[in-house]
Amino acid sequence: MNEETICAICTAPGMGAIAVIRISGPEAFSISDKIFKAASATKSISNAEDHTVLLGNIHQEERIIDEVVATIFRNPHSYTGEDIVEFSCHGSVYIQQKIIQILIKNGCRMAEPGEYSRRAFTNRKMDLSQAEAVADLIASTSASNHKLAMQQMRGGFSRELDKLRNDLLHFVTMIELELDFSEEEVEFANRKDLNELAEKLEKHLHKLTDSFRLGNALKNGIPVAIVGETNAGKSTLLNKLLNEDRAIVSAISGTTRDVIEDTVNINGLTFRFIDTAGLRQSTQDEIEKLGIERTYQKIEQAHIVLWVIDSTMVSEHIEWMAGKIIPRTKDKSLIIIFNKSDKISKDEQLVLDDLFKIYSKNRIHISAKKGENLDILRGKLLEIAGLPDLERQDIVVTNLRHYEALTLAHEAILRVQQGLHDNHSSEFLSQDIRECLHHLGQITGVITSDEVLQNIFKNFCIGK
Repeated sequence: MNEETICAICTAPGMGAIAVIRISGPEAFSISDKIFKAASATKSISNAEDHTVLLGNIHQEERIIDEVVATIFRNPHSYTGEDIVEFSCHGSVYIQQKIIQILIKNGCRMAEPGEYSRRAFTNRKMDLSQAEAVADLIASTSASNHKLAMQQMRGGFSRELDKLRNDLLHFVTMIELELDFSEEEVEFANRKDLNELAEKLEKHLHKLTDSFRLGNALKNGIPVAIVGETNAGKSTLLNKLLNEDRAIVSAISGTTRDVIEDTVNINGLTFRFIDTAGLRQSTQDEIEKLGIERTYQKIEQAHIVLWVIDSTMVSEHIEWMAGKIIPRTKDKSLIIIFNKSDKISKDEQLVLDDLFKIYSKNRIHISAKKGENLDILRGKLLEIAGLPDLERQDIVVTNLRHYEALTLAHEAILRVQQGLHDNHSSEFLSQDIRECLHHLGQITGVITSDEVLQNIFKNFCIGK
């Protein structure tokens, strides 16, 4: 139980129409009553019912600071599980700071980053993965990010992990019971059932760890590398997709020497476009050479690669170009973009389609300069991105800490399978199962440490 009462401004910094100041802790009501006078003389925060609202004034001695609305949440029916008062005041920066000063003078202290969510975790209002989802929800900038965060905050991921842990707990209990009767050589845990469970868990953990690649991309933006020869129109395409002049466009070859990155939201999904240095067989410019090396690195890191080709000038180096791009896109989606399509005939477009069909089934003719067929490109990007139907409760891992714990849990369950195959003794099986349980418990906070908690909550905003 926290003995201190904390306060913080919960709304965004700066001036606005309204600001919200939150007080949480054992003295939230008594401190609030010292500075708040309700419009009705018979009412006070301490005697107000749970989840009610009072109109009144914040005052310092006889001076009125602001007219506010106080919302009362009695424990345990509050975000933190403690008594909470939220003052909605006018959004003047002066008023906000003045109320905070008065609260501190009367016994509150300023909340640390994430302290409200940490108290909610401590008071079992949510588990650790749900608390982390709160930060993700606040930071969400797209519909996909919002859906993933909401799903995790509602406990979808936690319920999945609880099922896994409960199944394992039953078996580890049976196996450790065998250790107590080792001299009698009694077998309480059926090895066939344990093997079936381990196989089922291994597949499930493998699926969860595999989902991180997609989840991380959805959270940070699906990386799309724009590659091709110099002067193919890569920078023009980037500028059109971003709807701003982000990259320098010039008729001079090799203008782009380094990678340029920016994000754009397409129908609720964030894409991170990466304009790269143009590829060519030889250059004497050392800086351009470094830029080309970075181009290859970005192809490796991308989920989707846009190979931009100048339709009016298909280079004789096309096989060399394909040799540099295609091997790096084996586990990625490749879209071939025939740029400057407005300058060639339909028959010529068909010839290009036929010529490049060996490299990719995804081929689009556009004019980046005129913005023609960019809607077709955007549609293709959405189709390839393959956003899962999150309404079906599919679990997608987006958090690096969760991914690392799941990877270790997966390795532990693989050792259990190997131990069963090799007919290892109960004590070795028990150790590996307990390791798996440990790593799963770290995700939800069943097993944690102050160091881990500090590292997680320090990245939260103050007031949440």
